[in-house]
Amino acid sequence: MRVYISIDLEGVAGIADRRQVNRGTDDYEHSRTLMAGEANAVIAGAFDAGAEVVVVNDSHGDLCNLRPADLDDRAQLQIGSVKRPNGMTYGIDAGFDAAMFIGYHAMAGTAGAVLEHSFSSATVADLRVNGASWGETEFNAAIAGGAGVPVVLVSGDDAACGQAAAALPGVRTVAVKQGLGYRSMRSLSPAEARNVLTENAAAALRSPLPAAFAPEPPYELEIDFLTTSMTEYAAVVPGARRPRPRTVAATATSTEELNRYLASFLDLAVHGLGI
Repeated sequence: MRVYISIDLEGVAGIADRRQVNRGTDDYEHSRTLMAGEANAVIAGAFDAGAEVVVVNDSHGDLCNLRPADLDDRAQLQIGSVKRPNGMTYGIDAGFDAAMFIGYHAMAGTAGAVLEHSFSSATVADLRVNGASWGETEFNAAIAGGAGVPVVLVSGDDAACGQAAAALPGVRTVAVKQGLGYRSMRSLSPAEARNVLTENAAAALRSPLPAAFAPEPPYELEIDFLTTSMTEYAAVVPGARRPRPRTVAATATSTEELNRYLASFLDLAVHGLGI
């Protein structure tokens, strides 16, 4: 069995503030330790359940947060910028049997959720596919699903887990903390969170695997940006439309094309920051 783990940071137990997730702050190094602890907990559960190969994909920020020496020696690690398109699911393909999304957060605009956003808190107000708001869980699950890979476990705060359960029938979720606001939470201890993650990772792989999340194409992608200048930059992508002043849209016929549109829009929109 081959298992793919995409690990973010905002949904890790003990994380509540932007200072903890941004490189260069006094809190960041400790957060890297917490991130590695949850990665190792899930790796252990996967191998307990009989996995032969486990690949861990660093999926936060610059995609280079996990210190290689901190990771379980049995796992393979993918780190480094820029893994495009969509570095959060880089390299996932039909050779994997299952995917796990660890340390995930709720989508942009979710009340009471810890550090909620959808790919970019600096630019994105809402992201929709075929009219439904999607966060990183839903979008990345669709990319995995396009390769036939089911998401079997999602962890994060209670809001992230609720959104995952609503979108992905049969997925197992682990809420390692309860959101009390954008920058506040009530969390399990890191040690208890790791114990629960190990147990659930193993249980998810020992249970019948759910179906992959694979909505039928075409995919109508719409992103509402925070400013019109961001939209102006994003709208230069071939095939893009601008149905509203702060909205860019495109129609994709495959998850690969959907992924490329997202990456292109996000990378261009940042040029509108501060204008």
